[in-house]
Amino acid sequence: MNLFDNTLRDGGNVVGHGFSAELTISIVRGLLAAGIQDIELGNCKGMGAYEKLQATKALSDQEYLKILKPYVSQGRLGMFLMAKLADETLTRTAKDGGLTFLRVGANAGDGAGSVQAVELVKKAGLICRYSLMKAYVSTPEELAREAKMLQNAGVDMITIMDSAGTMFPQEAVSYVKALKAAVTIPVGFHGHSNLGLSQANALAAVAAGADEIDCGLLGMARSAGNCATELAAATLKKEGYLQDVDLYGLLDYLDQELIPAMKPYGYHVAVTPTDLMLGLAGCHSNFLPMFRKVAEAENVSLHRLIADVSAVDRKNPSEELLREIARKLK
Repeated sequence: MNLFDNTLRDGGNVVGHGFSAELTISIVRGLLAAGIQDIELGNCKGMGAYEKLQATKALSDQEYLKILKPYVSQGRLGMFLMAKLADETLTRTAKDGGLTFLRVGANAGDGAGSVQAVELVKKAGLICRYSLMKAYVSTPEELAREAKMLQNAGVDMITIMDSAGTMFPQEAVSYVKALKAAVTIPVGFHGHSNLGLSQANALAAVAAGADEIDCGLLGMARSAGNCATELAAATLKKEGYLQDVDLYGLLDYLDQELIPAMKPYGYHVAVTPTDLMLGLAGCHSNFLPMFRKVAEAENVSLHRLIADVSAVDRKNPSEELLREIARKLK
């Protein structure tokens, strides 16, 4: 099971069409340091959109590729590519820039018109991901047949996109199971939060056999946002997945770097890293002032302190217990 982070692509909608060079570098570093290696980035509308769709509230593709050059060997970095914009110049530029993949995107039911784009990506020697956008306009059976056709055309990984955030968990399960029965390539799920169900849908999709979950740091994405990367990491680690992901490192990065950096954009964080840890550990927020006091006094991670103390006593932890565990954390 894998996390596929879309912050630097879908999350670009929060700031225009894409993030600045400084934020792009910060986010790539933060993700890689936390053990999240599959990263989609660039213009929120994909490669070529800067020139062809006038999506210019971002850096150009070439500028993104230049600043990402030091990081392409450290993870699996790639960009989105609308099937209708695909051409050999774009796919060759992606390859020359050191990207690992391009993710071709088209609405569900339009797969036959995307075959040429898939072939161009494969010809360039790149991994071809594919997004079945607005997946809910097709039945699970129809989407499965389309996925099979796309696999035969050369697609390496395929993603069910709940682009309007309209699915319920049982629907996510139906789509995932249908595709898993039809194809042998990995199947991913991309959910939006319009009904507040992106996290529940992600867990349901994984339980149904999904190989990958799309996510965005702080939930950043178009409209109501995506499943938050940190929430997906926390809950799926609790389910026994993602052992290589450094959750505490990720939460510290969000607290110390990304959340402050997003304040000038007026971005509201729905679930802060500390609130997430309270929920994950089963720690009541009434205890938070005491935890903050001890973590600051002992100079230890607040998040680790909450987790370790709660593993011992979730009902009524004492300050003495907090200090004892804080000393061990040192």
